[in-house]
Formats: sequence, C-alpha cells, structure tokens
Amino acid sequence: MPICPAGERFGFDEYYSRGKAIIAQNLLDGKLSWSQSLADVIYKCTMCGACTEQCPVAYKDYILKVFEALREECVDRSLMPPSVKKFFENIYLYSNPWRELREKRGEWAKDTGVRQYQPGDEYLYYVGCIGSYDERGNHIAHALGEILLNSGISFGILGSEENCDGNEVKLLGEEGLFEMLATENIKKFRELGVKKVVTLSPHGYNVMKNEYPRYGGSFEVEHYTQLLRELIRSGKIAISKGLNVRVTYHDPCFLGRYNGEYDAPREILQSIPGIELVEMERNRENSFCCGGGSGNFYTDFLHGGENSPGRIRVREACDTGAQILAVACPSCMTMLEDALKEEDLGEKLIVKDIAEIVNDALS
Repeated sequence: MPICPAGERFGFDEYYSRGKAIIAQNLLDGKLSWSQSLADVIYKCTMCGACTEQCPVAYKDYILKVFEALREECVDRSLMPPSVKKFFENIYLYSNPWRELREKRGEWAKDTGVRQYQPGDEYLYYVGCIGSYDERGNHIAHALGEILLNSGISFGILGSEENCDGNEVKLLGEEGLFEMLATENIKKFRELGVKKVVTLSPHGYNVMKNEYPRYGGSFEVEHYTQLLRELIRSGKIAISKGLNVRVTYHDPCFLGRYNGEYDAPREILQSIPGIELVEMERNRENSFCCGGGSGNFYTDFLHGGENSPGRIRVREACDTGAQILAVACPSCMTMLEDALKEEDLGEKLIVKDIAEIVNDALS
C-alpha cells in the first residue's frame, strides 16, 4: 500500500525512501555532487516515517537518521531552499516561523481562566507555535484549556515565556539551533520546577520525550490525548452529552509511527455517546501523512495539484461517509482544513480536533 506522501505527490523514484537512500550512497561514493537541485529533492519529504513501516531491508531502523544527516549537510553547505533558511531565521529571532512577537504567544488564553504556570502545579501545558499563533490553533488550545480546567488538575502555561520546541528545526537539519532551543527550554523548565509536561502537538511531544533527554531534560511528557484518556477513565472528566455523528480519525505521524500511540485518541472518541467511529483504509501504522511534517506546514514543498497529501487524505476521509474528520495535531488541522477547501468538500465533511470534540461533549 503506497503511503509515501512525497512519492505519491511527485511520482519519481528519487522522492521515495529508496531513491533518497540511493542518493545518500552515491554521495558517499562520489558518484553525485552536492547542488541546489539535489538539496531541493532532499527537502521534499515530510519525515513521516511511513517508509520505516514498509521497507523490508535492514536500514529501515535508521533511514530517517540518514535523511536528517543529508539535511544537516545541506545546512553546512548553505544549500537549504530559501523557505527553509527563512524558517530558521524566524525561529532564531522570534521563536516562531511567522515572525510574530513573543508577547502575543499567550494572548489566546486571555479571559479563559488558564493562568501562568506556578511552581507546584502538576502539569506544564505546552501549547507550541501553531496553537499559540494560528487562529485555528488558538481554538484548539482554548478547548483543551477548558477541559483541563473542568478536570480540576493544577496546570499552567508559559505564555510569552514559551519557546519553540525545536522538533522541525532538528528534522530540517539545523542541529546547532535545535540544541540552543532544547537547552533553553530545559533550563526554563528546571527553574520552574516542572516535572510533568502535557503538549498540544504530537511534534512537541515527540521531541521533548525522545530528544530532550540527550540534553538532560528528564521530564514526564504526555500528549494531551494520553492525559485525557486517563482523566476520562478516572472520572475526572465526565462525558454525558451524546453527539450522534460519524467520525473518522487521522493518525498524526509523530504520535503514531514515531511514538506508537494509536489507541488513546480512539478510546476518547469511543467514550463519547453517539459517536460512530469508522476507519479510513490507510490507518494506524499505515496512515497517510497530511503533508505538514518536518516544517512542511510552513515550507509547503508538497503542495499543489490533486495529488498533494492533504487533498488525498480528505478524499479518503470523505469516502468513509464520516461527517467529522478528527485530528489530534494542530499541524494536521491546518493542512487538512486547507485541503478540504481546495477539494470543495466543506458541505460533506468538517475537520475538528479531538479536544474540540470532547469539549463539545462537556458543554
């Protein structure tokens, strides 16, 4: 089953995992020379990890590290595409890709009851760049904030003191900038006495769980769906309102393939009375990427035409007969909502984050 978004978008072998592996070997063997056109091919990949699920050969367990190393070499040789260079510059100067002011990072939480993190709080609620600055992301951040307030657990946000998590910076090959972001975040968390972190985005969850320990960041990190599942099981969140709707769920790559969490989001949806959960043909480890990973929600290398990953995915969702396409990632939300508009499927399907769906069931 083809599940490589870059391969499906462009159709040539060089865009699939196999083609990029051959490029890497030919560079090592001196059969290829570095060039801007070669770098453009290397960056046309969402690092979704689909190839690691399907590749039958021995390198499957480290092929993504090979792709990261190719990008690090592109950075060292100043061969990054202009949009990647701009992404790095904006993160370095503003700690977000859109050059928004740090002071605006916590504006979504005004008049919500969500407060600044205080030492002694059980959880730091890490919102991330899209949740902080994107209008649609603000709604998701707000919905999760309301749910956490209703649960009675103690938590807080960093607001203007929050920094970019660095997941996309690392995957795009800027190891030095990533190390700076990771060490700054770890230092801030330690100063505040943070022990538990709950993230809105699977991207933040992935990097804090799997990469921060290399720099001494030993925190307990959960994606919000994992926390919500436990709050529902323990009765701290009581869902009683039925929604009576057919829902299909899109697995985020950095929650599913990177971290093996497929069940928590589905258990949450199935706990809501009236929801009929139906699966797309490509699901769980074989899920098809939305196209937003590895910074592509900003660089947009795979966009355009009916074979863009997001458009393929919303067509698959529509084929299930679902009325709601559920996501658990702000990046997936932005990519799939844009694709829905381009496919003109807005009258048949809407995209909603699981936090929004749960909040609707509590209202």
